[in-house]
Amino acid sequence: MVKKVLAAVVLAILAIFSVPAAALAAGYVPDSAITVSGSAVPGGTVTVSIPANSFLPNEPVAFAISGSGSPTIAVVKAATASVTKNATPVGAASVTVGLPSNATGTYNGTATGLTSGNVVTWTIVVSSASGGAASESGGLPATGYQLPSVLLWSAVGALMIGIALLVVLVMARRRGTHADT
Repeated sequence: MVKKVLAAVVLAILAIFSVPAAALAAGYVPDSAITVSGSAVPGGTVTVSIPANSFLPNEPVAFAISGSGSPTIAVVKAATASVTKNATPVGAASVTVGLPSNATGTYNGTATGLTSGNVVTWTIVVSSASGGAASESGGLPATGYQLPSVLLWSAVGALMIGIALLVVLVMARRRGTHADT
């Protein structure tokens, strides 16, 4: 019985600590490497730059962006605008997004390598034309504590190990009690 419990504890520990491995998968481009520059205001133009080695050299890359209004990529204007461009010889790519004059809220963009399958995502948050943040013009302010996910998963892992230890100790105590009779 102890072997079964121990096996379950080992599997639980492996499950907890193997989940973050998905972030290290091939084709992953960290958000900090993507550069979003320009004027993220209604009617403004924003350039999204994706660093080298994000895609294969000269690979066709499909860009898409969606949000309220009709964003423009290159010359295409639609609810979800999309365009295909080739990456540079070093695997970098960039796209210029024209925001509509009635742009509000958040625009979500993706770039997908059509050969490698690498996917890069980004977000453009449109501020008011006067330059104020959404919270200053009546929107909801950001609240809460931003807990790092590593800390959260470490605490969950420690809790699971503690629970497993208690189960094993209770089982060992009961086994010892039954051996005396």
